[in-house]
Amino acid sequence: MDTLTTLISVWGLRVLGALVLLVVGLVVAKFIRGTVSKTLERSKLDNTLIPFLSGIIYYLMLAFVIVAVLSLFGVETTSFIAVLGAAGFAVGLALQGTLSNFASGVMLLVFRPFGVGDFIDAGGTAGTVEAIGVFATTLKSPDNVKIIASNSSIYAATIKNYSAHDTRRNDIVIGVSYNDDLGKAADVINRVLAAEERILHEPAPVVAVSELGDSSVNFVVRPWCTKDDYWALRFDLLRELKEQLEAAGCSIPYPQTDVHVHSQSA
Repeated sequence: MDTLTTLISVWGLRVLGALVLLVVGLVVAKFIRGTVSKTLERSKLDNTLIPFLSGIIYYLMLAFVIVAVLSLFGVETTSFIAVLGAAGFAVGLALQGTLSNFASGVMLLVFRPFGVGDFIDAGGTAGTVEAIGVFATTLKSPDNVKIIASNSSIYAATIKNYSAHDTRRNDIVIGVSYNDDLGKAADVINRVLAAEERILHEPAPVVAVSELGDSSVNFVVRPWCTKDDYWALRFDLLRELKEQLEAAGCSIPYPQTDVHVHSQSA
């Protein structure tokens, strides 16, 4: 009885205090996780990132509670924390590529250089964004191929977002012969542009002689349109410009070589 009384008096309060600390710590950790989640949702952060960040905070709180409980029982927590730190460092070295993808994913989700549905070109990969994950981004190429690219390869490269703005400029180069009337050619091009309803009036389209090439005089044709009309307008303009220029008597030359033969007497 004396031994039992001694054990209860020495360890009873410690066990009771540890249980109370553990229960209170769990309640506080859950409360903080819920508060962080609601705060991040109000900040309009990406839904993929909210559970991950709140989960990290929750487990950090649990680790702090466990260390505090162990200290009540006289466990040397300094060595325990050092072991955890060494283990975390070793895991970090082993997973440095994965952690790099995670860090890049967080940056993509926070700064939002592109969103789901945008057509981008980044890291040598082009396609429509289908999903932005914590470790990888899923794209769909124009020929309907699924592409999964690591976030680190995307974030470390130059990102071209073709869907970021509502309008785009078509850059078309049309060449005519050196023998053609440049004024007539320019009038034909402007007439084709004026008849096209998908071309925006502001900014105004540009038609100008840009280069005296090896085989042709090149015009730049730069009309503006909405991003949804970009490719359809480009395809239609190329055909219409060729047909109308040829109907007006202009020729569209192709690279050629002139061979001059000089006869010489014996």
